[in-house]
Amino acid sequence: MLHTSEVLKKKMGCWCQCAVILLCGLAFAVPAVHAQTRRTGTPDVNLSRWDIFAGYSYWAPHGSVQGTPTGTTFRAINVGSIYSGAYYFNRYAGAQLEVGLHPETSNDGAATYSLGPIFRLPLENLTPFAHALVGGARVTGANLPSIGGTGYFYNKCTWGPAITVGGGIDYQLPFFQHHLALRLFQADYQYVHESYGPVTATSGGRANLDIARLSTGLVLHLGSVEPPKPVTYACTAAPAVVYPGDPMTVSGVAANLNAKKPATYHWSASGVKVSGSGPNASIATENLAPGRYTVMGQVSEGAKPAESAECKATFTVKAYDPPTISCTANPATIRPGEPVTIASSAVSPQNLPLTYSYSTSAGSIAGTEATATLNTTDAAPGRITVTCNVTDKAGHSASATTNVSVEAPPPPPAPKTEKLCTASFARDKRRPVRVDNEAKACLDDVALALQRTSDAALVLVGESGGKERHGDRLAADRVVNTEKYLTAEKGIDASRIQLRSSDEQALQVETYLVPSGASFDKDVPGTKPVDLSSLHPNRRHHATHKK
Repeated sequence: MLHTSEVLKKKMGCWCQCAVILLCGLAFAVPAVHAQTRRTGTPDVNLSRWDIFAGYSYWAPHGSVQGTPTGTTFRAINVGSIYSGAYYFNRYAGAQLEVGLHPETSNDGAATYSLGPIFRLPLENLTPFAHALVGGARVTGANLPSIGGTGYFYNKCTWGPAITVGGGIDYQLPFFQHHLALRLFQADYQYVHESYGPVTATSGGRANLDIARLSTGLVLHLGSVEPPKPVTYACTAAPAVVYPGDPMTVSGVAANLNAKKPATYHWSASGVKVSGSGPNASIATENLAPGRYTVMGQVSEGAKPAESAECKATFTVKAYDPPTISCTANPATIRPGEPVTIASSAVSPQNLPLTYSYSTSAGSIAGTEATATLNTTDAAPGRITVTCNVTDKAGHSASATTNVSVEAPPPPPAPKTEKLCTASFARDKRRPVRVDNEAKACLDDVALALQRTSDAALVLVGESGGKERHGDRLAADRVVNTEKYLTAEKGIDASRIQLRSSDEQALQVETYLVPSGASFDKDVPGTKPVDLSSLHPNRRHHATHKK
């Protein structure tokens, strides 16, 4: 039999032990829960359909068997086990069946079987929960001294109602794909009523127990409250705008795929060749006309609708920009017949191959590259327009023009008087005005020059020596005789001959061919017309008649 002081001492020790364990659990769990609730985003926890729990349990009852001569409290049971299975209807609420087994020690033991609702709050790594259970408890009565001290007062195990209210916190372990959790603690209050029947010398009485229970262990998560998220698929084409022939890739990103199942990809597009059987594919743009195109992508990992998804990616094929061209002429001003270099500067915005061609409004041009040569041999004076053309691989073309100025040829030089030969009269001293054979040879050449240029005139300039008497008359006789030879012997029209004299002191006649348009007086200054008044009348008559 336990004395009252000993019972009270044990009772206080059990409650202190329970309080210390509960406070330690709360000191660890509350900051952790607080930290979890501060996190943002969707909690990444396993929202299981079933939670199976098994672990260690400490059972500390507070109460005694009433109605006996000497009541005493029940002892705490330090070693026990607890098992529960919770089925969740949704993310937060479910039903729980729980069994607590605390084996019999020297004088007591208990087993509880309860059923009731359970509630949880899934956070990122922690899951606080609370439950309220009702059921039955099978508790062995405490051994007491018998009435009269002749033996022990002993109550056998009996069933009574039990109520359990409490909660705890589960920590999600990273093992087994989050199917395992550690129950950091479970703290419960239990109320149990036991009736052992009428009091006799060795049994009977009743007990109302307030019980503190602390537990810990492992939780196994099974199933899923929420169905698997459907597969989603998003795809993009890069670049979104291309020119025909540019490389382009379409890429897909799938979400919610099951890593244990192989995924199948498929790409298609109307009128477009798509190559690829994975999340990325290439698109052939060489023969695509300008416009907007749509590529369809599909990913599948099963036959269920939620296990496949489709996506669309659009891209635009843009027409090639036409080339641009400019051209210049060097030199830009020429005389007829001079060559000109034509230089073209063309650019394709998309760097397509270019072909050159040229045309001209006059002359001829040759060249098929960036430079060409303009031939102006047959070009008339004036402006020539050269057109420079360029065509790219796609058939787009552009043109530019440049001008060449062809100058008129300079006017021919003004005709000038040409000095021919000189007929000398210095050899025959006795006949100083006679035209001798040597002078005739000179005049024969003069006659030929006049015959070749029918529009030219002849000027004969007579001269006399400084010591000759009647020098003016002798100079006049010489030009008259020279004229006579040309007209009478060579048939030169006298109207084409002018007779002049100069102050030069020489026994000779100088001959000058005067082309049409030439000015003898300007070209040969210092001469004067012959004074025919000093001549013999017959000779004078001949000269004036010829004139």
